[in-house]
Amino acid sequence: MYFDTVIRNGTLLTVDERMSIIEKGWIGIQAGIIRAVEASLPDMAPPDARLTIDAAGGIVMPGLVNTHTHLPMSLFRGLADDLPLMDWLNDHIFPAEARFINPDTVRWGSLLACAEMMLSGTTCCCGGYFHEDAVARAVAETGLRAVLAQGVIDFPAPGVQDPSQNIAHAREYARRWTGRRPLISPSIFCHAPYTCGDGTLKAAKAAADDRGLVFQVHVAETRFEREQSIKEKGLSPVAHLDRLGILDQRTLLAHCVWVDDADIAAISRQGCAVAHCPESNMKLASGIAPVTRMRSAGVTVSLGTDGCASNNNLDLFGEMGTAAKLHKVATGDPTALNAASVLKMATIDGARAIGLADCIGSLETGKQADIIVVETRTPHLTPLYHPESHIVYAADGADVRHVLVAGSPVVRDRHLLTIDVGEVIDRVNDIARDIRSSLNGDAK
Repeated sequence: MYFDTVIRNGTLLTVDERMSIIEKGWIGIQAGIIRAVEASLPDMAPPDARLTIDAAGGIVMPGLVNTHTHLPMSLFRGLADDLPLMDWLNDHIFPAEARFINPDTVRWGSLLACAEMMLSGTTCCCGGYFHEDAVARAVAETGLRAVLAQGVIDFPAPGVQDPSQNIAHAREYARRWTGRRPLISPSIFCHAPYTCGDGTLKAAKAAADDRGLVFQVHVAETRFEREQSIKEKGLSPVAHLDRLGILDQRTLLAHCVWVDDADIAAISRQGCAVAHCPESNMKLASGIAPVTRMRSAGVTVSLGTDGCASNNNLDLFGEMGTAAKLHKVATGDPTALNAASVLKMATIDGARAIGLADCIGSLETGKQADIIVVETRTPHLTPLYHPESHIVYAADGADVRHVLVAGSPVVRDRHLLTIDVGEVIDRVNDIARDIRSSLNGDAK
C-alpha cells in the first residue's frame, strides 16, 4: 500500500485497549485515516509516502482532547485574577463580555486559543461561547477538530440581547453547522442551572436531542451553587438536572466539584460524561472534584482547561500533570489516578466524552489520524523508561514538534502552518489595549 503520510522512527504510545507501546514503530496514513500501526523490522524500512515525518526517536501519540474551554476568553487572560468565582464572574467577566465581545473580537480570540492549543498538542476541543458562528468560522480556518456550542443563558448576552430568543438562536446555529464542515460539530451549552431556568434547560436539551448533539452545562462547580440549589429546590444541582430529564449519554457535565455519592450514582446511571478542570477549580478555589470516586462508579471523566480567564493557559500537558498529582494529595494515595489513567482522560476518554471515540483518541487502524509527535531528546525528558509517565509528569506543550489533524499537518517543527500567529497576536494585543484603556477610564 502506498501512503499519503508515514510517521517513522518513534515510540508509539497507542492508548488502545491494551495501552500498547511500540518502541520502534511507524504509522501509515491514507486519506486522513490511520491504515497501519506497525513495529519497524530490523532489515526493512517503512514504506514510501508522499510525506515522511521523522519522529527522531520521540513519542508518537494521539492528539490531546480538551473537553471544556471557552475559546474567545483568551482575550481576558489575566484580566481579573485571584478572585472568588462569583465575584470574578459577576463583577468582571460578565461586564467585560457585554462591552467587548462581538463577532470580530470573538474571531481573534478564538484564533489565538486555537494557535495555543495546536502548538501544545491539542487536536480536538469542546466548549461553548456566544457569537458561536464567528467562533466556528475561526476554528475552521485553523484546521482544529472541535465540538462548538452556542451558549444559552437567561440574561441579555452578546449576540442575543433578548433572552426569550436564546433557544431559537441556538437551534439556528446548530442547523447551520450540522454537516457544514467535517471537523466542526455543533453543540448547545446552557451556562448553568443557576443562570438558566428549568424551561430553558429543558428546551435547550430538547434542541440538542433533535439533532443528536452533545449538550453541555456547568454544574456543581462551587459549594455556594450546591447549597443554593438545595435551599431553593430541595435538590442538589445534579439531582435537579436529573429530575428535569437533562442527564443522558449525550450530556457533558463541566466541573462536578460538589457532588456526593447519590449525584455520582445518577451521573453513572444516566451515562453522562464529566469534564474535569483541575487548574481552573484550584485557581478559583472551587474545590477538588471527586474524580477517583466518579471513575470507580464507571463515569467517563475527561480533562478540560476551562477558558484562559480562569486558568490561564490551554496547555493540556500541564492539566494532566496537575490532575495526577492533585488527586494523589487529595486522597492521600500515591497510586490514585496513575499516569496511564490521566493519559486516557486526555485522549480516548476525552473522545468518548464528546461522542468521538470511534474516530479519534487512540492510534488504531481505521481511526482519523489526529496525531502528535513529542520530542524527547531534551534534558528534562532524558532518560526515558515509561512513555506514559513521561507525558504526564515531565513533558509540556512546548515539547510538541509535529501535529496532524485528520492526516493533515497543522504544526511542523513547532511552526503553525494554517494561520499567521504573529498577525493573531498583534490583533489580540490591539483589542487588549482597548480593554485596558476602557478599564483605566472606569477607574478614573
